[in-house]
Amino acid sequence: MTHLLLIRHGENDYTRKGKLAGWTPGVHLNDVGQAQAQALAEKLAPLSIKAIYSSPLERAIETALPLAKAKGLTIHKRSDVGEVRYGEWTGKSLKSLARTKLWQVVQKQPSAMQFPDGETLRDVQSRAVNEIEKIAAAHPKDMVAIFSHGDIIKLVLAHYLGMPLDMFQRIVVNTASMSVLQRQGSMPLVMKVNDQVIVKKEKAETKETGKHKETGKQVNKGNR
Repeated sequence: MTHLLLIRHGENDYTRKGKLAGWTPGVHLNDVGQAQAQALAEKLAPLSIKAIYSSPLERAIETALPLAKAKGLTIHKRSDVGEVRYGEWTGKSLKSLARTKLWQVVQKQPSAMQFPDGETLRDVQSRAVNEIEKIAAAHPKDMVAIFSHGDIIKLVLAHYLGMPLDMFQRIVVNTASMSVLQRQGSMPLVMKVNDQVIVKKEKAETKETGKHKETGKQVNKGNR
């Protein structure tokens, strides 16, 4: 029996500001995202995770690092669970994109969506599911963590739930959340969706500028 933990990367300044990072290089976790990554590692510490895979993008790798260090595991990079290639939409705000004609397509008929100079969502789902199947085949009796991106995980979940691609936007996958697939033979089961670690956002004043910035702190029973 294989257990696949599908984990979305933590918060970064693109997600916080509502912008599409896509494959933009150098997008790192912010303070909240770093706290989320640490909280994930602590949450998953009791589990017998045998391997860690990740999108090659920095924000996914940085989310995986605390768990990899805690478990003494190598992070195996897999581009096929990397973010959607959004093409000309990369770097733009969701607010501005919502005013375009293509926005209605991606929301209401995503199976027909071709991002300008980017991928189709049909192709993205296919490459991501194929990679998940390869990982599952390589770990027939293991628990494996796979760090990826919101749309990728939603597309994978839609496939294993037997949902049409045009309904995948109904699935919610927040930052630093975990969704769980279980494979027993050829039978896939979706055991959990969008189980998110929660960190408390605090305002911290920086000495250099006197300005305030948000930091993340894990919320648990001993720290309300």
